[in-house]
Amino acid sequence: MSKFIIEGGHALQGTITVSGNKNAALKLLPACILTDEPVILHNIPDIQDVRNTILILRDLGVEVTELAPGSWRVHAQRVIKTELDSALAARTRASFVFSGPLVARMGEVTLPLPGGDVIGGRPLDTLICGLEALGTRVELVERSIFTMKADKLTGAGYYLQAEASVTATENTVMTAVLAHGQTIIDNAACEPHVRDLCYFLNQMGAHIEGIGTNRLIIEGVERLSGTEYTIGADFMEVGSFIGAAAVTGGEIRIKNVDPQYMGMVRLVYEKLGVVWHDDGHDILVPAEQPMRIATSLGGRILQIKPLPWPGFPADLMSIAVVIATQSVGSVLLHDWMYESRFFFVDNLTFMGAQVVICDPHRVIIQGPCQLHASPQGVPSPDIRAGMAMVLAALCSEGTSVIHNIQQIDRGYERIEQKLKTLGAHIQRVD
Repeated sequence: MSKFIIEGGHALQGTITVSGNKNAALKLLPACILTDEPVILHNIPDIQDVRNTILILRDLGVEVTELAPGSWRVHAQRVIKTELDSALAARTRASFVFSGPLVARMGEVTLPLPGGDVIGGRPLDTLICGLEALGTRVELVERSIFTMKADKLTGAGYYLQAEASVTATENTVMTAVLAHGQTIIDNAACEPHVRDLCYFLNQMGAHIEGIGTNRLIIEGVERLSGTEYTIGADFMEVGSFIGAAAVTGGEIRIKNVDPQYMGMVRLVYEKLGVVWHDDGHDILVPAEQPMRIATSLGGRILQIKPLPWPGFPADLMSIAVVIATQSVGSVLLHDWMYESRFFFVDNLTFMGAQVVICDPHRVIIQGPCQLHASPQGVPSPDIRAGMAMVLAALCSEGTSVIHNIQQIDRGYERIEQKLKTLGAHIQRVD
């Protein structure tokens, strides 16, 4: 097991380039199964979840070759089996999106329940209903193994009733592109990584309309061809570095981001007292920050909660918690999506944060407060909470230890090296 040792109290300074969108990479790689021609992908982050996805592809018989750092050639000329290895699939939640491409290309798949972050209930019902709507027979056997078979996929109208699920939208799209006839997905997710997937599939010869909206219209095609595609920047990592600069009082430039995707993040961060400037494709976070929490009309306490895109991303709620501890005022953070999102907040209270845990979904933060190091060590329960604890350590007095950092490695590429570039005193110890 590895851990981070972080000496706090050093303002971040300098320029950083974030990695490619994690959630896009984890869907584009399985989507390569939809064609028997070679596909080249660029800006793929070197993170644990991507490595696990590549291992799954290779186990299925797909040729995966690294051309250069961040660039991969994926050739699914032949797929030798349709059953995912249980040990590999258990390492990442993204393993379940192999169901769509394998059903569309091979007509069947057997796969276990996925792994991933433990942040609360993450039901698969919406994703499975999308497969069934297109003609897939889904059966749960042995309590944790799914078998899926389709003699013929046929386009259909499908409304995501429970939620605008990103994973369900992406998996249904990957299934529908090779189905017979037209598929219409209503209440579809439209996050940047969903758009990346749709643009990528269209380059391969798919016919997808309505990209970027909550209604996708897909005309099935007979086959897809190979292509070359570059995924966009990871806006979750951008939001994390903006937070890191703000809580340490530093000034950083984040290069080659997509500022047009940061609109709601900007609005919410401004309410927490954090601002930045767009400079072309870069973002400049100044050292002088207001760091004052806004109040709602009538002087009511500010409430922040995540919403489907273009709302505030749920994955940045943990970062928002740490920012709030360093801002003047009070805020209620309400993550209605995941009941275990705020379990990490207990560790912040041990470090001196003034937090009231109302229930599993809601916390009240009163700031600012000087955080104190946790030399005994705090855990990284999931990707985003782990990164939030890194931010807390960066702005704390003294030296902190963060354990279980393989969780952070699942979503952030060489994070300690990037932070060192900005002047952070952080060390990885195996």
